[in-house]
Amino acid sequence: MAKKGGFSGGMPGNMSNLLKQAQKMQQQMEEKTKELESKEFTATAGGGAVEVTVSGKKEVTKIKLSQEVVDPEDIEMLEDLIMAATNEALRKMEGVSQGIMSEVTGGLGGGLGGGLPGGFPF
Repeated sequence: MAKKGGFSGGMPGNMSNLLKQAQKMQQQMEEKTKELESKEFTATAGGGAVEVTVSGKKEVTKIKLSQEVVDPEDIEMLEDLIMAATNEALRKMEGVSQGIMSEVTGGLGGGLGGGLPGGFPF
């Protein structure tokens, strides 16, 4: 008769493999995060009149304005163009970031926290 309760003989090995996979995934994520942080993402607005560059760390690293867009009588338009270009550059960075994380996790549940029941990412 089979024994009730406890673990079957194979469970500790499976848990060990899961932990190894999780550690490997964590290492890959750290490497990809460093790679992402070294990249820059640029977007424009107003037909190229405003150009904004952000880093993978979500920091604005450069803003370039065409002389014709600098109108003291219309500061609001310039503000809107800067905001639009910044948001687009951040969206580009987020898209690449999500792609990298999906690559590392193998698309498990759409990313971290959705792989297995209980929110385990591996």
